[in-house]
Amino acid sequence: MEREITPDLVERLTKELEADPRHRLLQNAVTRNHVDQVALDHQLARSIDRTMSHQLDDWTATNQKQSGRCWMFAGLNLLRVGAAQRLGMKELELSQSYPLFWDKLEKANHWLESVLATADRDVDDRTVAHLLSAPTEDGGQWNMFLALVAKHGLVPQSAMPETVSSSSTRQLNRDLATVLRQAARDLRGAAAGGADAAALAEAKGDVLEVVHRMLCLHLGTPPTSFTWQWRDTDKTFHRDGELTPQEFAQRYVTVPLDDYVCLVHDPRESSPYGRTFTVEHLGNVVGAPPVVYLNVEMDVLKRLAREAIVGGADGQPGEPGEPGEPVWFGCDVEPMREAENGYWDAALFDYDALYGSSTTMTKADRLHHHATAMTHAMLLTGVDVVDGPDGPTARRWRVENSWGTDKADKGFWTMNDSWFGEYVFEIAVRRDALPADLRAALDQEPLVLPAWDPMGALARQG
Repeated sequence: MEREITPDLVERLTKELEADPRHRLLQNAVTRNHVDQVALDHQLARSIDRTMSHQLDDWTATNQKQSGRCWMFAGLNLLRVGAAQRLGMKELELSQSYPLFWDKLEKANHWLESVLATADRDVDDRTVAHLLSAPTEDGGQWNMFLALVAKHGLVPQSAMPETVSSSSTRQLNRDLATVLRQAARDLRGAAAGGADAAALAEAKGDVLEVVHRMLCLHLGTPPTSFTWQWRDTDKTFHRDGELTPQEFAQRYVTVPLDDYVCLVHDPRESSPYGRTFTVEHLGNVVGAPPVVYLNVEMDVLKRLAREAIVGGADGQPGEPGEPGEPVWFGCDVEPMREAENGYWDAALFDYDALYGSSTTMTKADRLHHHATAMTHAMLLTGVDVVDGPDGPTARRWRVENSWGTDKADKGFWTMNDSWFGEYVFEIAVRRDALPADLRAALDQEPLVLPAWDPMGALARQG
């Protein structure tokens, strides 16, 4: 077996390529066009219909710009629906800078606590190396969003608007990472030198003072209270007086956030269905409930998402007349995506035909070999339900993205059900929507996955 790339090997491969006129034709096409334009199954793309049997959205999509706040945007987009209805407004946008500020500060504290907890390990220890690789990511998961709202509340966008750094977080993240990595060096050194817990806590507090100052400079100082007034769709003026962020959340969050649970689809043999899991060092708010999810089969994930959107309409599960609600979900957003029109389908691009290859990796294979993970969070706002031999099923889904209104259907994308099965990992649904056996499973002690496990990935695609 040849171990090196030899001239003879290169000559043979080149001759085989040039002997096939199809390869020469494809070479001409790919060298002059983006490869996805060549590999796109245009017939399949043309067949994708945007219409849905059940559609909830009649609002405008938002824009996270050059930041990794998708999970926040998706959570806030879920909450703003009921808040706008309660306020009698057609459109309402909650501040995304406000939870960003608190997430950065809380994450810094959470990360420093993890640094201290692992200070007795070598710097090349796999967990320590994982922590040091990403001290200040934008990304997050559903439970992390809940922790922020529970502790810090919410404000309308007018109370804490966007800044240059909230819309483009790269430089803020760069500078925070510099401060935190230096702090890790110093805290680990102090611990190795015998510093007691009080001295380490004081040193950590000094770092958090710097982080807080940096965040205030980049994002503005978050309000402790604000005057809330608005006009409804009938142009009637309302004033609710001076509110704290916690009071605003208590009055205008209309869904029971404490009742939501996180379900995932992890098909690896090492991750049994019907079990709860958590991931080491995953989280943002110290003292908040841990990030815990329940692993279920894909058909369960799809059914619960569909039933949440449909509500009690058309004989579907739920109380008669009960309105449906959008569903927060996390996915691997990049594969099989046509961005201009906003389409996803598991077979949208035929790379195998283009390259003469054969792709046989399953979803479990891709997880094992670091070929997939949750990278983006969005909101399911519609579903096209058809009757099948085993009852109603979804054939496509409508998705509120947070990438502005220039692409897709004014920012709302269309996902064929085939893509859902391959690339969706996580949804948040109400506990009482689960069958009894899964509700009981939530009470288990969760299995603990290592910090670097792919199911601990943070949605951060911008």
